Amino acid sequence: MVDRSILRRSFPHIVLILGIFIIVFPIWIVFVGSTLSLSEILAAPMSIFPGKLFFHNYARALVEGGKNLGASAAVMIQSSTIMALGISVGKILISLLAAFAIVYFRFALRGFCFGAIFITLMLPVEVRIMPTYKVVSDLGMLNSYWGLILPMTVSATAVFLFRQFFKSVPREIAEAAAIDGATSMQFFGRILIPMTRTPIAAMFVIQFIYGWNQYLWPLLITTKEKYYTLLIGINRMLAVADSQ
Repeated sequence: MVDRSILRRSFPHIVLILGIFIIVFPIWIVFVGSTLSLSEILAAPMSIFPGKLFFHNYARALVEGGKNLGASAAVMIQSSTIMALGISVGKILISLLAAFAIVYFRFALRGFCFGAIFITLMLPVEVRIMPTYKVVSDLGMLNSYWGLILPMTVSATAVFLFRQFFKSVPREIAEAAAIDGATSMQFFGRILIPMTRTPIAAMFVIQFIYGWNQYLWPLLITTKEKYYTLLIGINRMLAVADSQ
């Protein structure tokens, strides 16, 4: 008779393996398709093993680009990486300073300022995208990395997360630092930031993915191929495939 405890321990692992298979298998099929020729992809059934054109297809995509894509994959990956890094780092820096000021400084309308920041969570990017485009255009930042990054570097979500974490830090730590002669920025840089490494790492991952997945904003402000992001290239590739 099979021990029931063994079944209970095995069941979560079986479910986990099935879940991994369901998620990974479509990605594997996409990878396999990228190593095959068009005729091999259209063959029924398509092979589930990589083909012989791996180096040829990837070298062509990275260096030459595809038909009507406007830029090579390497250029678009570079633009997407710069944009995602700029957005994530900028959001974290601005949000840390904003949360620090709201929690540790006493000034008039402090609650109102936080409320004004927090209420922007109800305003999606699409609502403010045209005024933002007008400002970026007037500043001459179209077709530039600054134009891609700067308008996206404010995050109410990050401000709220860091504010809640800073409020959980005991006040005695700030008072002890002040007694030892530390200035506000010394306390912020030498004590508070090291304590915030875990929230910073989590927010960096979230904001990097957010920046990487931006499509509408880069599409609006870029007309030069060297600033095209990977999502623009994928959309162009799908449009070409649909037209054929």
